[in-house]
Amino acid sequence: MNENSSFSTPRGRLGSRRLSALAVALLLVGSAAILGAAKPAAEYGLDEVLPVDESLRVGVFDNGLRYFIRTNAVPENRVELRLVVDVGSILEDESQLGLAHFLEHMAFNGSRNFRKTELVDYLESIGMRFGPDLNAYTSFDQTVYMLQLPTEDEKILDKAFLILEDWAHGMSLEKDEIDKERGVVLEEWRGRRGGNARIQDEQQPILFNGSLYAERLPIGKPEVLESFPAQELRGFYEDRYPPELMAVIAVGDFEPDAIEARIRRHFEKLRNPADPRPRVAEPVPDHAETLISIAADPEVTSTSVSVAFKRDPDPDGKVADYRRDLVAGLFYGMLNSRLGERAQENDPPFLGASVGGGRFVRTKDVNMLGAGVADGGLERGLEGLLLETERARKHGFTQSELERQKTGLLRFYDQAFNERDKTESRSYANEYVRVFLDGEPTPGIEFERELVQAVLPGIGVDEVNQLAAQFLGESNRVILVAGPEGDQPLTSEKALLATFERARAAEVDAYVDQVSDEPLLGADLAPVEIVSRSSRPDIGVTEWELANGVRVVLKPTDFKNDEVAFTSYSPGGHSLVSDQDWVAASTASSVVDVSGIGELSLVELSKALTGKVVQVSPYISELSEGFGGGGSPEDLETMFQLIYLYATAPRDDPDAFASFRARTEGMVANRDNRPETVFRDRMAYVLSQHHPRRRPFTTELLEELDHERSLEIYRDRFADLGDASFYFVGSFTLEGMEPLVRTYLGNLPAGNRREAFRDVGLEVPKGIVRETVYGGIEEKSQVSIIFNGDFEWTRANRYWLGSMGEALSHRLRVSLREELGGTYGVDASATPGLFPNPKFNIHINFGCAPGRVDEMVDRVFAEIRDLRRHLVDDDLVEQIKEAQRRQRETSLKRNGFWLSTLRFYDYHGEDPAELLELDQWVKKLNAKKIRAAARTYLDPKNFVQGVLMPEKYAPKEASVSLARPTQISVTKAGAG
Repeated sequence: MNENSSFSTPRGRLGSRRLSALAVALLLVGSAAILGAAKPAAEYGLDEVLPVDESLRVGVFDNGLRYFIRTNAVPENRVELRLVVDVGSILEDESQLGLAHFLEHMAFNGSRNFRKTELVDYLESIGMRFGPDLNAYTSFDQTVYMLQLPTEDEKILDKAFLILEDWAHGMSLEKDEIDKERGVVLEEWRGRRGGNARIQDEQQPILFNGSLYAERLPIGKPEVLESFPAQELRGFYEDRYPPELMAVIAVGDFEPDAIEARIRRHFEKLRNPADPRPRVAEPVPDHAETLISIAADPEVTSTSVSVAFKRDPDPDGKVADYRRDLVAGLFYGMLNSRLGERAQENDPPFLGASVGGGRFVRTKDVNMLGAGVADGGLERGLEGLLLETERARKHGFTQSELERQKTGLLRFYDQAFNERDKTESRSYANEYVRVFLDGEPTPGIEFERELVQAVLPGIGVDEVNQLAAQFLGESNRVILVAGPEGDQPLTSEKALLATFERARAAEVDAYVDQVSDEPLLGADLAPVEIVSRSSRPDIGVTEWELANGVRVVLKPTDFKNDEVAFTSYSPGGHSLVSDQDWVAASTASSVVDVSGIGELSLVELSKALTGKVVQVSPYISELSEGFGGGGSPEDLETMFQLIYLYATAPRDDPDAFASFRARTEGMVANRDNRPETVFRDRMAYVLSQHHPRRRPFTTELLEELDHERSLEIYRDRFADLGDASFYFVGSFTLEGMEPLVRTYLGNLPAGNRREAFRDVGLEVPKGIVRETVYGGIEEKSQVSIIFNGDFEWTRANRYWLGSMGEALSHRLRVSLREELGGTYGVDASATPGLFPNPKFNIHINFGCAPGRVDEMVDRVFAEIRDLRRHLVDDDLVEQIKEAQRRQRETSLKRNGFWLSTLRFYDYHGEDPAELLELDQWVKKLNAKKIRAAARTYLDPKNFVQGVLMPEKYAPKEASVSLARPTQISVTKAGAG
């Protein structure tokens, strides 16, 4: 459960309960229909309404409630359900600030058919997880409830729609449950406070210019949340949840007639109130003058400037509207490419910059441009951003830029089309949420691809250039500056406006599109032999060994039509360099990444890869080096060429390194302003017993950046890949892969060097260590408790440890959140590691009020004592088992799961067929196994406990170190 008060700028889809293309179609055909294109997309005129995807069944009841049904078998035996309510925080009265979001929380705390926590208990009993499978969110204009459930059991489906109906009009809203939930919601509010939230408090009234949006943040106000009477929440529910403002969405592996019958049975009977409160669209007032906000805060870590041009919503639903969005997308893509080039300069004007446009709030669209800048570089960064928009306005774009954007856009639609029968149900469900709320057309990918192919050739560079001339306006313009608080002001309104005038008057040269004609790979490579072949039919895996020693593990799948994923490793990593070279080694792959390969700079490489769906990244981790990435099956040769080039031809580019250094220093300069960052860094440092390789990244640490040494280390790490293993999973054939593997992986450099990683001496502290970090203005704390130690590496021990961690996580959530109301969420994870030495670690993390830290920590250790002493309920054991089974059902149909699993088992020298044996372990799991694991791994005499407290709580003797201005103090340390 969460609230979402941010606005984003995707493709613009707005409307104040206006008729969308879908609504118009429904009025024409009746209350329920499956609608589709009546003719080919190329025959549609610009003024014609876009059709509705023929795979989508839509309907509307007499009470106004709409429903959307689509069958989709990815993942198998699952359904995604949504109850969408066109009601958010913007509809709250002054006495109700935060109640739209609070009501969403209460949906999980009792209803007509599920008392108190029975709903969550039931869903967890069938293997669904609170969070990933059961969740909700509230924003300014809507509330959305989400469920993922199995479909093979009719009783489960019956219960699912009973849950949706209860959310729609059957929440209990009992006073004692409301009072218990106050603490949870207040902790969610507390956890969001900090420098960025205070900046938002200051800037939202400027951005919204007197609109209620500035006063209706979904999270609400604490003084209302902690004291509103229960009847106020009930009144909001009765007034604001009429069926005419609702939609039910069902996408999944089911029989659609049966699902429609369930929706009809549960929702057609709902009635609107006799005297409903109107759903009024809240305006955002226009303004001729430029509004400016300059906000500084001591806990903000970076300086940014944004310029917003608010505008009335674009119409939507017709072919002409779709075409307009395509033109805008081409414009944004070309301008963002230019800004990306500027960021790669030796002395870049900004750390990063982007432009975009689309949805702001229900009644306004927006064009946005923004940049992150280094300390003291605000006007320079803004001017660099504006000069690029001026360059586009005065000189336009080039034909070659436009053709690249078109090529990339066509490839995007091709890939979506290729994956049309492999698209996840969740993606469709979220799309239909936008269809209902924002009037977004949904013609289907078949129609969209055909339409884009027909329309795109007619969009010329002159038309896009016209949009460039209109992009920057002066009315409804808002300039927002945010940054760290310092001795000097960030800037002034006068300086900002002068920067605009200077950029507008500047003489800028036309952009020169420099495209290299160098081939990606200059020389032909002779394929080498595969010296051994083996296969594992039980898991569908084939293994080859090449003449140069490289091992290749391949698993063809049909999970996706247009996806191949890969990873690789070679033992060694930066463990083999000295501590003095650690910074140069740990940044080496990043240095190469920004420098390009062979004769191509990063910018030239990006242009050369236009229209190709491929990504390859080198890495050097502590224990290994290798590559990761993937691509479309039709671009596999390019993917293999990139692997070969990153291994053999890293580019020496001093300008790229200078740019990398400048941008890294800019991002690191103020990171210690954020107390949570300092706390995280300090805990990592303490857990390593102050090892030099766990120093936090600071400006001082970056003095150890060394271009030449990074390249030297990189070349050494990839100089001999004869001990490398590559793993490929996805849509390919062995026959198609063989020549690529033999040619490109077979020619990777190899010798007789057989390496192993080195133990660099990272040892966790023994006994009990308690560390307190003092920092931050807000009245909030963070707690981290870590158990770790030696681990006997077996399949059984890994399973018992993980299952115990799931039990602990459940117990802590119920105890700390549901019973105490002391935290918004608690995270508990238990993981083992074999290298460099077998270890386990259990992390427990949560936030709470400073005054409740001791109470919450005491409760954590009380739960741990109980887990060690007593057997957990059999119901909890069954929940854990069912969740593991359900998660494995979907995981086995995902390329990413197989890729990581094959690498894991191979890396650890184990048989990957073990991954199919989960059911055997699930059968063996019981309360005694969980208790035994708790006794083994949750040792009350061996843990590290860290607490972040507000700075005002710091004792006078606390020392200042590691960070500015946060204070660090060890309140107690030593063996217990």
